[in-house]
Amino acid sequence: MESLLRAVLAVLFLGLFQQGAVVADRPYTSELTVPNGQRWGTWRGPEMCPDQYFAIGFRDRVERSQGKGDDTSLNGIRLICSKDGDQSSTTTVQSHPGPWGDWSQPQYCASGVLTSFQLRVEGLQGNGDNTAANNIRFRCSNGHVLEGSGLAWGQYGQWSQDCVNGGICGIETKVEAPQGEEDDTALNDVRFRCCARAQKLGPSFLPHPELNNDN
Repeated sequence: MESLLRAVLAVLFLGLFQQGAVVADRPYTSELTVPNGQRWGTWRGPEMCPDQYFAIGFRDRVERSQGKGDDTSLNGIRLICSKDGDQSSTTTVQSHPGPWGDWSQPQYCASGVLTSFQLRVEGLQGNGDNTAANNIRFRCSNGHVLEGSGLAWGQYGQWSQDCVNGGICGIETKVEAPQGEEDDTALNDVRFRCCARAQKLGPSFLPHPELNNDN
């Protein structure tokens, strides 16, 4: 029964995988990466928050431990985007998650936006069960750290660099398609895009009425 279910999920996943993600046309200033992501899968996305929106929180998709079955752990990451930190008006973006597991409850920065991340990854298991990425942490611009609901296999690597003068606004994930009867790993790596905040013009930058006087 488990093999049949995984086969059905594989067919559904591959159909979506071939369609690709819709890429928002939004300029970005830098890209956040970490060096400990795993090697399997294909980069998908990116997907971007709408213009002037930044990630203020996230949800993750995690498959619980399968005992003697095939574990994949972290399958997907969904950014919660908001304008001006307003949690009452949000939208979400994700970069093609794996098909296994359940989405967690959302976590939010108490204030500010997401600015950097850290990834928990299990090393190569040889002939054992590889799980690749297992969990994620985000740092908010107020210094608070949010941790996902993933599993404890592997270790956290180093923190990414920080977004400067803005925050995280896009996501791109490296996901392995279902392998049928072979070992599945789902999400292997992730990188995020940073966008700058729009500069607001103060009174000194506004045109002086006398400059527009044609008399």
